[in-house]
Amino acid sequence: MTRKDVDLAVEWAAAEGWNPGYHDAECFYAADPQGFFLGEWDGQPVGCISAVSYGPAYGFLGFYIVKPEYRGKGLGLKLWQTALHYLKGRTIGLDGVLAQQDNYADSGFQLAYRNIRFSGRCGDFQTGKVSDLTQVPFADVVEYDRKMFGVPRPRFLQAWIGQPGSSSRAVLAQGKLAGYGVLRPCAQGYKIGPLFAEDEETADQLFCALAARVPGADVVLDVPELNIPAVNLAERYHLQPVFETARMYYGQPPLLPLHKIFGVTSFELG
Repeated sequence: MTRKDVDLAVEWAAAEGWNPGYHDAECFYAADPQGFFLGEWDGQPVGCISAVSYGPAYGFLGFYIVKPEYRGKGLGLKLWQTALHYLKGRTIGLDGVLAQQDNYADSGFQLAYRNIRFSGRCGDFQTGKVSDLTQVPFADVVEYDRKMFGVPRPRFLQAWIGQPGSSSRAVLAQGKLAGYGVLRPCAQGYKIGPLFAEDEETADQLFCALAARVPGADVVLDVPELNIPAVNLAERYHLQPVFETARMYYGQPPLLPLHKIFGVTSFELG
């Protein structure tokens, strides 16, 4: 896929109700320009999938879409096989809808846990002592993110943090990064992700600081179900669960500090 084709994939994702961010295409493409595949029927684009490589050991699948009128014709399977071949030899992650869990299991993927999407309208917040993430040395952000995500993703982070209309905040403890979060505008409201923090108090500070940037707007937070304090945070601010995904892996799952992951970056790229 070309960079412009990724815009089409984002349009299809919006039509599916996935509520992508306004600038997701640019950020996602920056992560791995070779990892996006377009399916055509009689020369017309009708399906897509992303298979983003984060180096030789790990990749992530997303944007697995075939237009409804072209489903059941084998195109989806071809896209799936192309993506798996591109990421061959790596551990592969995905966030799939629960209804497709058995199909992914047939390809060797195993369920790790569920992610819950919470959404709601936030009011005014009292914000604690937080910093602008862009004032933190980028190398420090990349290293902290690596500990949370499992592998470094500097190209993606540079685009993600710098995207138009976004806000990024950090909490420092004794001069070291103790958590950070990014808020971005989406088709409906705003999403906070990632939201990484050493503890619930720090996560709460970051959530409040980010939500305070968009008073009265709908805010979305995607939470690993196994992180009970993260679920509690979402419920404390009256966010409601709207749907779930199955986080699944092919190969050895990465050892992620789920107790520090209060918000997933995205369901498309992990």
